[in-house]
This record gives sequence, C-alpha cells and structure tokens, in this order.
Amino acid sequence: MPTYSYACTVCGHRFDAVQSIHAAALTECPECRGELRKVIGGNVGITFKGSGFYRTDSRAGAGSSTSE
Repeated sequence: MPTYSYACTVCGHRFDAVQSIHAAALTECPECRGELRKVIGGNVGITFKGSGFYRTDSRAGAGSSTSE
C-alpha cells in the first residue's frame, strides 16, 4: 500500500500515513484537529538499494579509466 505525507495547515504537524489507493484522504490533524493537506513529492515511491542499479555495475573493469 502507498504511503502518503500530510501536513497540518494550522499547527504544521507533518506525518506519513499508509493508506489504500481507494481510501479517502485524511482531513483532520491528529494533534490539533486542524485541516490537513497532502504533501506532494515528499517521499520517493521506490528505493533502490544494493548493487545492480547503476549502468557501470554490470561492466567488467568499471571505474577503471586509465588506458595503457
């Protein structure tokens, strides 16, 4: 399920919520009961960790730029 970031327009409280795509957006701040807004671009949906994600990872001798 996706994680959405929210920010309160009253107190500035920021938090993330794991919600279904079909669930309604949250509207009330859990801290002060103020109005919430979704923060766009707060989190990246995919995180790549480890080797194999860079063009040079699969090449033999990657990182060697000396010519003999």
